[in-house]
Amino acid sequence: MIQRKTNACIAFLLLGFVALLCWGCSDSGSKNEPVATVESKDAKPAQVKESPLDKWKPDFDPSGAKYKCIISNVSHPVIKGVYTGFLLRDELWKRTQGQIYVDFKPLSMLGGEVEVLNQLQMGAIQGMGVSSVASTNMGPRFGLVNLPFLINSFDKLDKFVESGSLYDHFMMAMDHQGIMGLDITGYGNYGWATTSPVKTLDDAKKIKFRIAEAAVNSLLYNQWGLSAVVMPWPDVPVSLKQGVITGLDHTPMVCNITKKFEVAKYYTQINYAQGLFIWVFNKTWLNSLPEDLRATFIQVVHEVCADIRNQTKQQEIDQIAAAKADGIQFFTLSDEEMDTLKKQGDAVHKQYEQEINALYDGDLIRPENYLKTVQDYMGYAPGNDPEA
Repeated sequence: MIQRKTNACIAFLLLGFVALLCWGCSDSGSKNEPVATVESKDAKPAQVKESPLDKWKPDFDPSGAKYKCIISNVSHPVIKGVYTGFLLRDELWKRTQGQIYVDFKPLSMLGGEVEVLNQLQMGAIQGMGVSSVASTNMGPRFGLVNLPFLINSFDKLDKFVESGSLYDHFMMAMDHQGIMGLDITGYGNYGWATTSPVKTLDDAKKIKFRIAEAAVNSLLYNQWGLSAVVMPWPDVPVSLKQGVITGLDHTPMVCNITKKFEVAKYYTQINYAQGLFIWVFNKTWLNSLPEDLRATFIQVVHEVCADIRNQTKQQEIDQIAAAKADGIQFFTLSDEEMDTLKKQGDAVHKQYEQEINALYDGDLIRPENYLKTVQDYMGYAPGNDPEA
């Protein structure tokens, strides 16, 4: 009798252990994935977890498209410069009568920018709105716009876009990698979001800044004598909350929209560069389109990007106002300290000159010193930047 009771207890415990194991396995998927709906005649559907992209779903059925273009971006589509991807989707669908479907994947859905650039080059995806800071990994010439105090205002950016051959040469930066640059959108002016106030350069030297995976940025922070950690954007939220980093080299618009100001409640307006998304595409894929569709594709990209650049100017104003209303404190450095940053930053222009001036077989113009030509066109001089 005792043996039977013992065996029954063991069996009961084993059944409980198996049930617990099965329950644990059923929860092993990502907690960010949508919850499946289970339906029966006697049960109500389980609640479906909304995707953050549900509000941007297309109002058409893309299944009949002849050509599909997957485009990646790391940031949030509330940012006008990122929302470009959805505008391209809708406008291209309309203008090509449903022949081209742009499957836009923001919010780092495909990973960090460096790994996605590799996917783009291999043809695993067809396009990318790559940040100007990460773009230098395959197109060093794109580092031109990251150079401090060169193209560091909306007006200067407009002037550069209208420069004709200078801008066209810039957009050829990745052509030798099999990637075609078409146009740009922006996300505002770069400065410092920090967890403690930065009102002076001495304050800044106490901060551990996250910077993007880009050689220009590393060189710049080295010249400024500031502590910097190179980090992919998807790793930032946890690192900021855990104190691995205590500052961000980024724009106020991005910091507010992506809720970085919930931790970093101070912002120092340096305005040393414009944050850009460069819309690049796999050259083989783009050239495989019929001539009329390729022409339409390129035209739509130019039209949408021009419209978004205008909207971005107002969005930065609005986002700064919203951040201030939420209690975020904004600061500026003294004129003397800003002049110090400009003079120190000029060394980066010199250090990166050879990379930016490098010419490749496909380049349509071959300037003797591209960087110097752009500096002269933009009226750049170290320590002399009336717009900053």
